[in-house]
Amino acid sequence: MDRRDFLKHTAGTVGSLAAVNVLSPMLLAAPAARPDLAVVHGASPEKIVRAAVDALGGIRRFIAKGDVVVIKPNIGWDRRPEQAANTNPEVVGTLVKLCFEAGAGKVKVFDRPCNDPRRCYVQSGIEAAAKAAGAEVSHIDDRKFREVKIPKGVAIQSWPIYIDILEADKLINAPIAKHHGLGKLTLSLKNWMGVMGENRGRIHQRLDETLVDLATIIKPCLTVLDAVRILTAHGPQGGNLADVKRLDTIVAGTDQVAIDAYGATLFGLTGADLGYVKEGARRGLGVMDLGKLNIKKFEA
Repeated sequence: MDRRDFLKHTAGTVGSLAAVNVLSPMLLAAPAARPDLAVVHGASPEKIVRAAVDALGGIRRFIAKGDVVVIKPNIGWDRRPEQAANTNPEVVGTLVKLCFEAGAGKVKVFDRPCNDPRRCYVQSGIEAAAKAAGAEVSHIDDRKFREVKIPKGVAIQSWPIYIDILEADKLINAPIAKHHGLGKLTLSLKNWMGVMGENRGRIHQRLDETLVDLATIIKPCLTVLDAVRILTAHGPQGGNLADVKRLDTIVAGTDQVAIDAYGATLFGLTGADLGYVKEGARRGLGVMDLGKLNIKKFEA
């Protein structure tokens, strides 16, 4: 190599090293941590559900090709969507669409209502929205409950649980945020009462502990809390539009204790004001202290 070639080679090497030094912080930087909770506000229920799930890593983080998925909304009451007693039908329909977009083999939607199931499914708008998106929508069959042991149960050590919950590959919890006369609020943990058999009134004496007992055996991969409209009083059934507040918000995550703690703030409360949230945190099922969470809030 002559002197001219040597100088060219050296200049090129120095230039390459300089480029590496400039680019290396970007190349080596760790990807941004996924949020624990995604809180999204916007006028379109479909857009904010999609945005919240995307913020958590996208639906394919939770649903795989061929999965049998159960989406469990609140369809407990003979009420219209604007009365905010049941999960918003657009929220449910969007979750069904997302599951199929991820390649789900089947999506099931059901609940065990307190009012006449036929009226609840129709009046809520959930049956039409879920079916339009391709879901299998069914009424609870009383023959399809199986006694399940709850090894870590405090208030209950076993209970009949709906078979479709037990046999699903993935569960998605899709509750509405609303007032509840006994529990103060009904959010995600309480939504699982809709898959319990027998007389659910029996659990009201030790409601907080029982809800956490259920959470030790029923574990959704994703929870999407509907706060498009919230029921601020006279829950869980409601009926008076004066009790409804429009928030156009979705709260999504994988920690039901954290979601319920955040949900409490929508009503001017804290997680510590809800017995089942405190109990869930005490037993290590989730984080109640919002200050310890990575919460991403944005508009969509």
